[in-house]
Amino acid sequence: MTEPMTTPTKPPTLGEVMRGIRARNRWTLKEMSAKSGIPVSTLSKVEHDRLTLSYDKLQQLSQRLNIRMSDLFAEEGEPSAPRVTGRRSIGTIDNAVRVTTDNYDYHYLCTDLRQKRMIPIITRIRAHSATEFGELVRHQGEEFIYVIEGRMAVHTEYYDPVVLEAGQGIYLDSSMGHAYVVADGCEEALVLGVCSSADDGLMDSLMSLHGEGEGGL
Repeated sequence: MTEPMTTPTKPPTLGEVMRGIRARNRWTLKEMSAKSGIPVSTLSKVEHDRLTLSYDKLQQLSQRLNIRMSDLFAEEGEPSAPRVTGRRSIGTIDNAVRVTTDNYDYHYLCTDLRQKRMIPIITRIRAHSATEFGELVRHQGEEFIYVIEGRMAVHTEYYDPVVLEAGQGIYLDSSMGHAYVVADGCEEALVLGVCSSADDGLMDSLMSLHGEGEGGL
């Protein structure tokens, strides 16, 4: 007998996650506003998916509600659920979680999967020099960056800068100081980055770096 086909589960929106948090705590919008410091009207628009929040506001929610930043991107699964090997997620810009910093626009893909060993990110680079970028960043793991559009310059602490064209990529040790900036002659560059680590805390580590406006993947 043929098994019935199942429809892929759509990842929760930020609004759905926010409603879930409020429902579990039995808070009214007014109570959640008082606890988070975010206006009722803003919370209402977020819950109805008519508005998103900046990184600063997400960080504020995380701190004041005493939850992890990554908990705002997908609902927690059952705590006793075993880790399975058949997981999958389809990532698009439309369902990505966006975080904007001075140097980059990050689009986190496949945020419905928890405890990923790889973090895929579409990034639009705006910084035009190492000076504009600021201090080199470092984090756990390794990463691969592939240029989709434009040209980018890669600065690292142990190598001379290298320019990558569209269709080229670079693999590097993320614990080595690094910075990605737009190469001469381009206004912006669009890249796909995949960050990997054996530690489960990679997502929170990346979010912490990005929130400080340092950039990097």
